[in-house]
Amino acid sequence: MRILIICNNASGLLIFRGMLISKLISLGNTVNAIVPVSDESNEITAQEKLNELNCGLYEVKMERRNTNPFEDLILANEYRNVIKENRPDFVITYTIKPNVYGGMICRFMKIPYAANITGLGTAFQNKGLLRTFVTFLNRLSLKKAKTVIFENCDNMQTFLDYGIVKDKQCLLNNGAGVNIDEFEFTSYPENNEIRFLFIGRVMREKGIDELFEAAKRIKREYDNVYFDIVGPYEEDYKRLTDELVAEGIIEYYGYQEDVKPFIRNAHCFVLPSWHEGMANTNLESAAMGRPVITSNIHGCKEAVVENESGFLCEPKNADSLYEQIKRFIELPYEKKAEMGIAARKHMEEVFDKRKVVEATIEKLFEE
Repeated sequence: MRILIICNNASGLLIFRGMLISKLISLGNTVNAIVPVSDESNEITAQEKLNELNCGLYEVKMERRNTNPFEDLILANEYRNVIKENRPDFVITYTIKPNVYGGMICRFMKIPYAANITGLGTAFQNKGLLRTFVTFLNRLSLKKAKTVIFENCDNMQTFLDYGIVKDKQCLLNNGAGVNIDEFEFTSYPENNEIRFLFIGRVMREKGIDELFEAAKRIKREYDNVYFDIVGPYEEDYKRLTDELVAEGIIEYYGYQEDVKPFIRNAHCFVLPSWHEGMANTNLESAAMGRPVITSNIHGCKEAVVENESGFLCEPKNADSLYEQIKRFIELPYEKKAEMGIAARKHMEEVFDKRKVVEATIEKLFEE
């Protein structure tokens, strides 16, 4: 079978779907992918590694955050041209634009396809014309999808409630899972300091304002607590980030291709996000044996066994986050280490990527 994957970046495809691609190829399928043109070093490296997996690549021009309808029409036409050239037997799409435009083209060309909902984006967070329009586009593109894969039950229920998909189309997976061999368990740090780690884009919807506020309060009370921030920032956070670094509130490391050394050095991972499909950084940190403090929302809370492997805070609530961080600080060292062990066990039992891949393939190709 000729399988074509459409996604919005090569690095994400490699990290989150590399095992799926390898499994599909090992089963005798030919796998190709459409990825955006990019001159970023991590994207180029990812493309090279995808080629090493024998995954052929087609490059198209794509701006993930662009909302210009004319440029989106150009993107849709590029998808159409590649699909005509590739002549796939089955298409798999990931993320919003590939789902919408790739799904529409497959529907009208009568090519079997499956879509992956990795998060709803900001359009579904507020009422108004934008949500109505996005709902219409998703309904149009997913109507004939063989399978629609969701990463959390809240996202799936939203699509069902809005009549975008039917129950028989749906598969609920535990996100993309986590590679528990790559993110192997590491012993808990033995030192007198306590390091909290955030990995992600420094932006409002990741709960960064709440984290910064909680960090300020904690730093006034404890001199052995540190907050490590890893990830690129949105431009409007540059000044604030620089100020907090200068004041000694946070330590900022920018984008890092390999986050494992930071997880290894951390005592607890923190992600107070407002909404997620399934937060992979929670899973990766837990897999390496680190307790997790994260938002009490679907897409985050699944990574935590409450009070055993971490704590849950209320989203958009700096006081709640502060209380859970302080609660963790006051735990004895032995309890923190036990929570790390429980976090790893939870990942092995529920989020092992091998189980996710098997469930995905079974659903995609069932008769």
